[in-house]
Amino acid sequence: MRLLKYVLRDISRGRWVLLYFLFFFAVTEGLLFFTAGEAKTIVGLMNVVFLLIPLASIMFGTLHLHNSRDFIELILTQPVRRSTVFCALYLGVAIPFVCSFLLGVGIPAFIHAAAFSPAIVTLLTTGAALTFVFTSIAFYLGIVINDKAAGMGLAFILWLFFTVIYDGVLLVITVMFQDYPMEQPTIAMVILNPIDLARIAVMLTVDYAALMGYTGAVVQKFFGSGFGVMLSAMSLLLWIAIPFGVGLRSFNNKDW
Repeated sequence: MRLLKYVLRDISRGRWVLLYFLFFFAVTEGLLFFTAGEAKTIVGLMNVVFLLIPLASIMFGTLHLHNSRDFIELILTQPVRRSTVFCALYLGVAIPFVCSFLLGVGIPAFIHAAAFSPAIVTLLTTGAALTFVFTSIAFYLGIVINDKAAGMGLAFILWLFFTVIYDGVLLVITVMFQDYPMEQPTIAMVILNPIDLARIAVMLTVDYAALMGYTGAVVQKFFGSGFGVMLSAMSLLLWIAIPFGVGLRSFNNKDW
């Protein structure tokens, strides 16, 4: 607990967390003030949130772990469990960014009496989940890749893959096999991308399927059901747990 407090204090005092909060506050306030209609506001927020949160989480998480190697080596010489160190580092990075995002979006939404709308609540929940997802991935990369430049490069490539390339590949596959039943394979491919899961969850709350693209149109009926909501929530939790578990195992086995 003491180690977690130290990491939280160290991260929270950094300017990046404050800039993160101010950016989301300014964007949310601007969209709520100038955009007419909840759906348009949510779509505008979603385009920013689902691009920036994965990028910031995976890049900062990877960078922080590389920059903390001397600190980690020092802590590991003390009588403290490696799992405790890993969890403290992970939560110390993820929690400040989650809080900055929630406050940055939540405060303007509260001011404009939109904080408790289903779309805003879903956006806040999925945005927080994506922070934990990509911080988990970042920590795994930071552990298994010793070179900082290589780690940062791979982190950027993974972000580019999940945000841009994946949907393009999915669209190509669905067009190539349009003569075959593709609903179940498409659902499976959506589950393999946490950003697609989050995007569909938010768009379903505003019933704006026309803006969801081909992927969203295909799976709207499935993910709009109670089972679909439960499956998407469980999938996001697995996206957090699996990279975290693999990263923890690598951390425990790594020769620092």
